[in-house]
Amino acid sequence: MRNTAKYLSSGAFALLAAVGLAAQAPSQAPATQGQPTFRVNVDLVTTDVIVRDARSDQFIADLKAGDFDVFEDGVKQDINSMVLVHGGRAFNVQAAPPPPTQEGILLPQSRPTNDTAGRVFLLFVDDLHLDFQSTPRTRDLFKKMLKNLIHDGDMFGIVSTGTSSLSIQLTYDRQVLDDAIKRITGGGLKPADIVTGMQSSQGPTELRHRAHVAFSTAYDLMKNLEKLHNRRKAVIWVSSGYDFNPFEKARLENMATMSGGTTEDLRSDPFLQLQQQGTQFAQADLARELTEVTRAANRANATLYTIDPRGLVAGPDIDDTVLENNIEDWNQYVRRTQDSLRILADETGGIAVVNQNDFDKALKRIDAETSDYYVLGYYSTNPDPLRRTRKIEVKTRRDGVTVWSRTSYSLRPTPAAQ
Repeated sequence: MRNTAKYLSSGAFALLAAVGLAAQAPSQAPATQGQPTFRVNVDLVTTDVIVRDARSDQFIADLKAGDFDVFEDGVKQDINSMVLVHGGRAFNVQAAPPPPTQEGILLPQSRPTNDTAGRVFLLFVDDLHLDFQSTPRTRDLFKKMLKNLIHDGDMFGIVSTGTSSLSIQLTYDRQVLDDAIKRITGGGLKPADIVTGMQSSQGPTELRHRAHVAFSTAYDLMKNLEKLHNRRKAVIWVSSGYDFNPFEKARLENMATMSGGTTEDLRSDPFLQLQQQGTQFAQADLARELTEVTRAANRANATLYTIDPRGLVAGPDIDDTVLENNIEDWNQYVRRTQDSLRILADETGGIAVVNQNDFDKALKRIDAETSDYYVLGYYSTNPDPLRRTRKIEVKTRRDGVTVWSRTSYSLRPTPAAQ
């Protein structure tokens, strides 16, 4: 499924300026045999910036490039481009000049700027982590998106991770979304499936497999979004969240029942002790997966807005008998899954809509944040290629305003030598 996601960016125009270190000019002496050749990337770093009046919370649309100061790792950068998007329409305030010429660098021919009108939404339906019973609520949520969030002129694509089998390229056709909503079906594991399913040293095997599929699909989507510039890329991530070691007590009790012993007997079992040592690293594995996805999103200057269609979670369903004596397990599971969605949103500058039922209010806020913003671009002066993650800070010289922007980005992995 994640392979099909690679075609989502077919409607976008690639604007990355990739340059390579050329061989010496013919007029120079030839390089000595065995001399290494280095390849250098000179890319325009862009970040979305939202500036609002601190008192009225209204977007400020009359700022110029000189009103902003951009810092990377504490070092001030020269702003080379600036695009204002107001009411969903783009105004090219300051176009980006070519990268600064460096000795030994051959610059590619300039490419035309793409049409930057409208917005880009990627609707990520993680139905592998959506309970079947929440299908009506999930479909209703997407109907509200069609009404309150996605407007004429917005480009959007839809991808699912599981049974809904959605893989729709970027399009302007709102009818496509209306048809896709009817196919959205939750296929997530129930608590009983997790508790009684096959276990390994890494926890529930099926659960880990589903999470790997979801994160791999999302990572590929972020890589494709890197090719789209000068638009605010919002990823609406609909899922019930992630926990790599859920219902630990209930799973232990189930194993004791299956073996005809007690939980105390199992705790003294050397094999089980070794298995439990492996599950202790489950949350660290989850943190690593979340970090990889958020780094890819920040490289693509994409903002993740996570929505949990479960809404306000009160407790397990009455038919989840495996948890009737383990409410503490359930509460911990809910907290961890919601926290995972918060991390995805917080690390990319979005918002997490969790443990609440007012989706209309959340969608209106997302609509506002994706309609009015600036896109600032600069060529990094940091020459150290080993510093893979750089911190970004954007300030404005105008008083009485609040400024939002992403706080970091990561360099693309260095290609393997041929």
